[in-house]
Amino acid sequence: MLIEFSVANFRSIRERQTFSLVKAKGDELIKSNAFTAHAATDYQLLRSAAIYGPNAGGKSNFLIAMKTMQRIVLESAANYQRGDKLKVTPFRLSEATIEEPSEFEITFIVDQVRYQYGFTATAERICEEWLLAYPKGRVQRWLGREWNKKNKHYDWLLGNSLAGERQLWQKSTRDNALFLSTAVQLNSAQLQPVYDWFKTALRMTGSNGWNPEFSVLLCEKNEKTQVMAFLHAADLHIDDIVIEKKPFDIEELPNDMPVHLKEMIASDLKDKKVIDIKTVHKNDEGSPVIFDFEDESDGTQKLFAFAGPWIDSLNKGHVLFIDELHDNLHPKLVQFLVQLFHSSETNPKNAQLVFTTHETSILNQEIFRRDQIWFCEKNQQQATVIYPLTDFSPRKGRENLELSYLSGRYGALPYIRALRKQA
Repeated sequence: MLIEFSVANFRSIRERQTFSLVKAKGDELIKSNAFTAHAATDYQLLRSAAIYGPNAGGKSNFLIAMKTMQRIVLESAANYQRGDKLKVTPFRLSEATIEEPSEFEITFIVDQVRYQYGFTATAERICEEWLLAYPKGRVQRWLGREWNKKNKHYDWLLGNSLAGERQLWQKSTRDNALFLSTAVQLNSAQLQPVYDWFKTALRMTGSNGWNPEFSVLLCEKNEKTQVMAFLHAADLHIDDIVIEKKPFDIEELPNDMPVHLKEMIASDLKDKKVIDIKTVHKNDEGSPVIFDFEDESDGTQKLFAFAGPWIDSLNKGHVLFIDELHDNLHPKLVQFLVQLFHSSETNPKNAQLVFTTHETSILNQEIFRRDQIWFCEKNQQQATVIYPLTDFSPRKGRENLELSYLSGRYGALPYIRALRKQA
């Protein structure tokens, strides 16, 4: 369960920006849109949040920051070699920040324990790393690590509450790798839940959505009925999904593709099966008619690809970050997807959804609490700032949020100028 995420000096984000899923004051939609996360100290958290803002305002960069943190946690120890560059990009429009590290920090709950984990990094090294745990409501500092520029080494703090081969993990941690990732790779059972949250609980996708493979996997298992129920609830009029796996056929490659490239692809795929998805509709006499998946609309294809991750996340209580959820989807379908998270019946494990969108028809107090709406825009220094709707104290149940946003009250709108003919 996600509590908050902060990032600084990354891409278009200069100053530290903090995004929170902690419930603010107000009891509207509390039974559907909020829940209690049980830890030593209970937290009232939100089941979803929507982020609005203009194109090029930095919404995608905010999600990329989360993805970058996830990737460094999962890959820095296992996939990087000594000297490999970390894929972090500082804010480049200021001489004061371009040589400084990017910062990432996240607070979340796993198995009723709250963790606060973060690090700073340049392309060359991890500069700082820290981990605090609250297993009984009291803080335990498990890890502190900081690069000492003057002496060219790391200063370490490994807390007494951190069990295991601490000195071995410390010695094995490269400059471009995280201690957390290294220790888990070397069998730290205590740190495994923190690592696993990034690996399994945090699910992310860009504006192109997911590919359909995970939904296909569910269709091949007992969960196909759930996928079909999802599609029927979305009013897609698909009566069945047929999955076929067939050997790769080189003749299906484009005729104008170079022969050597065809042979290379055929060699790579010769022992693999190609997934062929078919949809089944019924004609006016009730007889089944089979269509190629590619014949379906872009929105139908996207929704089918969403079905697997959506169902799995709701069943397991994952945290989903999605860029441009509205893309190729009708506003009612966007509302449908969001409200699956706003129901204890469809979301019994308190999964959380965070998404960026331009779809303003759902920007109303019948769907969202006021603390679930966030905005993202660039300031005069061309740096991204992220802020909640609650900063404006909108009237509960009365203010028209869509109209107020589009009229400019909350900012985060594109500034459109007249196109003037050049002399």
